[in-house]
Amino acid sequence: MIFFAIVALSTMVLVTATCVGVWALERTYPPAGELIEVEGGRINVVDIGLKDAAGPPLVLLHGASSNLRAMRLPLGDRLAQRYRVILLDRPGHGWSRGDRENATLARQGRMIELALRRMGLPPVILVAHSLAGALAVRMTLDHPERVAGLVLLAPVTHPWGGGVGIYNKAVTIPVIGRLLAHAITLPLGLLLASAGARSVFRPQPMPENFLRDTAALLLLRPREFLANARDLVGLKPAVREQVPRYRDIRTPVVVITGDADNTVSPEIHARAFAATVPHARLIVLPGVGHMVQYAATERVVREIEKMIGKPAGAIAPATAR
Repeated sequence: MIFFAIVALSTMVLVTATCVGVWALERTYPPAGELIEVEGGRINVVDIGLKDAAGPPLVLLHGASSNLRAMRLPLGDRLAQRYRVILLDRPGHGWSRGDRENATLARQGRMIELALRRMGLPPVILVAHSLAGALAVRMTLDHPERVAGLVLLAPVTHPWGGGVGIYNKAVTIPVIGRLLAHAITLPLGLLLASAGARSVFRPQPMPENFLRDTAALLLLRPREFLANARDLVGLKPAVREQVPRYRDIRTPVVVITGDADNTVSPEIHARAFAATVPHARLIVLPGVGHMVQYAATERVVREIEKMIGKPAGAIAPATAR
């Protein structure tokens, strides 16, 4: 009995600490942008830059364990000096909301497409990193009339060997998972967040104050951690489903990856995708890791600007390095 009493008391303390931590995080990193209600939830959108700029608007999509600030920091504010830039939190992340049924790529893509439509935007160029690469491709497959071009940065596009982190699987277990998310995710995450972020940047160093400047710790809120885990657990079957459709893509595509990426394999994903989409242009950057938009910002901006300059319906040249 004493043992169970200690466990119960410890759990109560951890849950209380999590509630306090969430309160503090949300006041440290309040929402910025417009909340657009769509079927299945809401999308938090930050619309910056030149509204009357020539060329399609740019929509920047962040990857897993992240929010819109991770794309704004290296690319968004810079591109906004010359173009219209739309940054958004993917459903379940940052200040966007989406229920459990909207964890699939298809449904997330539909929610984002609805938000862009409600903003009255013309076809856009999607600039997507990591997991969001799979999402951007899905949007192109399902809503080709809404996508003028694709710029994929270290994208996930194909099934891979192995699975996802055991903690992501654990928190998706009914009942037990929610208890874990509300009891240990935040306190444990605070201890591990910096090391985890540094590992994603390797071999490049993580920018100073990255966690603070990108509000990355918002991920440790239980509801967002659960949403992120569902994204990751469902990712492999989702890309397996859409791979056979890749040859149907007619949108201009450029894929930028680093040959030192140990998070998302360039061979399994970027190279395989470029080989499947005949007109896709592949750029492999030597010595660059997963965070391409930070490690090679100048090159990424140049490629985005090339995409903006393409006439409607243009097809990119063959694979390049």
